[in-house]
Amino acid sequence: MRVVIVGAGINGLLTARELAKAGVEVMLCDQGELAQQASWAGGGIVSPLYPWRYSPAVTALSQWAQAAYPLLRDELMADVGIDIELLTSGLLFVNTDDARDARVWAQANATTCEVLDADSLRERWPGLAHDAEQGVFFPDIAQVRNPRLLKALIADLQRYPQVQLRSKTAISSVSGAQASHSASVMFTSGELVEADAVIVCAGAWSAKLLPRAAVPVRPVRGQMLQYETAPGTITSMILRDGHYLIPRADGLVLCGSTLEEAGFDNRTTAEARELLEKAAASLWPGLTEQPPVRHWAGLRPGSPNGIPFIGAVPEQAGVWVNAGQYRNGLVLAPASAALISDLVLGRTPRLAAAPYAPMT
Repeated sequence: MRVVIVGAGINGLLTARELAKAGVEVMLCDQGELAQQASWAGGGIVSPLYPWRYSPAVTALSQWAQAAYPLLRDELMADVGIDIELLTSGLLFVNTDDARDARVWAQANATTCEVLDADSLRERWPGLAHDAEQGVFFPDIAQVRNPRLLKALIADLQRYPQVQLRSKTAISSVSGAQASHSASVMFTSGELVEADAVIVCAGAWSAKLLPRAAVPVRPVRGQMLQYETAPGTITSMILRDGHYLIPRADGLVLCGSTLEEAGFDNRTTAEARELLEKAAASLWPGLTEQPPVRHWAGLRPGSPNGIPFIGAVPEQAGVWVNAGQYRNGLVLAPASAALISDLVLGRTPRLAAAPYAPMT
């Protein structure tokens, strides 16, 4: 079996890995460099932000993926020697107005959740803003160093002789089954590649290749800042009013993120930098002692209700999609890749597929 995967972000890479492990011949192509879009630009929190506010469809994917990440980490370390820094640092939600909903959700989903008052917060996180009055702490939520994860996956795919990786290879069109072939992609160079299946994992660009009515994915820009601190200065991820801090093991701290309807413009802006600097100060005032060291932007694949599209594209036999994870691409990727691979290979799906079917 031969499969072409369009888009080499986290979903394309993990889908290619799933298929390669099953012995499938895979061509993975991207219009730019491999893994340099939203998957690289994201923060790497291995949980939806405010998980209790999401639909059961997102929860099902995220819980499956969270359980899969430790094995993925171990396999990548053993096979390619790259530590993806999967760190269970926990996530603290500050001054949430629906803490009760968080507790109810945590109990229903067998998730550890601590509700903390102002004194407890200051004792455990002395650098928090002084107006932090209450918190909800999920100690088991992890983070992953997403650029290292992407690097490890590329290195891992290079071990498979039947996998072809093609960067800077733009696609002009995707076609379903015709008399001469099962599916095909046409590159902008004029090259036509036929395959048994084509899987579109092109993130924010997916709707350009597929019927928008079936896969209504749009770009949503997100901007991030990076600060330098001493390792251990901030011990947990912190979220307040939709903005978050992610402390890495080496002391780097990410602050994100914006939500901007800016089309395919992935440039950074002074307005977003100012907004994020204020957000960082409201989360951990000590960060204002020095300016951020980096500022970047990425384009998320926005989708209705944040539920991704995973499955066969209607009226295009042989064409599949795995896109629209919105703010949760890294969170949901292992589960999304497992599901689309099961469907394409005709295996019994490891997760229920119906909630993610493209629209008809």
